[in-house]
Amino acid sequence: MNIGSKIKEIRLQRGLTQEELASRCELTKGYISQLENDIASPSIATLIDMLNILGVSAQAFFTEDTKQKIVFSRNDFFESENGDGTTIWLIPNSQKNQMEPILLSLPPEGESAIRPPFEGEEFGYVLEGKISIEAGEFSYKAKKGDAFYISGEKEHKIINKGKGIAKIIWVTTPSNF
Repeated sequence: MNIGSKIKEIRLQRGLTQEELASRCELTKGYISQLENDIASPSIATLIDMLNILGVSAQAFFTEDTKQKIVFSRNDFFESENGDGTTIWLIPNSQKNQMEPILLSLPPEGESAIRPPFEGEEFGYVLEGKISIEAGEFSYKAKKGDAFYISGEKEHKIINKGKGIAKIIWVTTPSNF
């Protein structure tokens, strides 16, 4: 973030000249010019005074206006190991979101890592293959086109029961993969 250019932008929005802002802040016009051109950096106290005069809170000043990304491509994905298979993280930095989707691929007879109990829920959709969801003492079968929805209260894992690769879209909430 360029503090100086942001100060200038707000100053101009408020219809103030550098001289007017300098006078209100008890600073020189030259110092305001240096700040706005990122030649000088204000102390925290000076910055807070300037923001008060400009009518902007520190939180609002430092909040970046970023456009939320909606569509993610392969270039955004991240791959890691998951038990005998691989996980592709479909949404970068999804741990900051309410849900966390992954694409799990398991080789024949491969198993995912064991998921320890957590307070939340998981949804999955089998894209390819036949799997078994092992949750505690229970085992649930699912095949291509089937979906599953389980509580995170029990330790669980997924096992590929087919002869080919199994691919599963797996979503947890809250995010905790």
